[in-house]
Amino acid sequence: MANDEHRVDRREFIHIGAAASLAAIGGALGTSVRAQEANTTLQVRRVVTGHDENGRSRVDIDEALDVSSGREGLERGPVWSTGSFPVNNSGSGQGTGGARAAAAPNANSTVFRVVQYAPGVAPREHRTQTTDYAVVISGEIDMELDHGEVRLRQGDVLVQRGTIHNWVNRGTEPCVIAFILIAAESVEAGGMTLRATG
Repeated sequence: MANDEHRVDRREFIHIGAAASLAAIGGALGTSVRAQEANTTLQVRRVVTGHDENGRSRVDIDEALDVSSGREGLERGPVWSTGSFPVNNSGSGQGTGGARAAAAPNANSTVFRVVQYAPGVAPREHRTQTTDYAVVISGEIDMELDHGEVRLRQGDVLVQRGTIHNWVNRGTEPCVIAFILIAAESVEAGGMTLRATG
């Protein structure tokens, strides 16, 4: 590698699995002076790779994202978004994602974001027109559904398939979740078309 700052010992990639993946994602999360000054406690470090003019791999972006506040008790950091499928990995990744990442995917698109739910986060029952992959990075949280609820803890993974739901943090610590939202068709169930709401 030309840039020693981003050199990684290949032996670090031997351990591939849920624990290693969680550690990698979790290592990108924490607190910082900048986050504290903005009255937020979540920080997302974003590392994006690309290619130089000779086709050699490199790090294009390595930065801490600005984190925004949503409803009371919620903070989010949009990491990346794509607008078509298959995704085009040519060119520079500069300017894609970050604060400009879409709130929700359009057709054939994806959104990657990290969200922190504080204890007592304000409720918001909602459904997105997406299939969501979620990894609980830290803490625990309850997901309320029409039929009951399920508690998710650090290390748990979730596939959310367009169901209406609400996140409830009844604990004493924030819960941090990484989400990847993938555009999906509206759900057809019970003779109805269940569209995005909330």
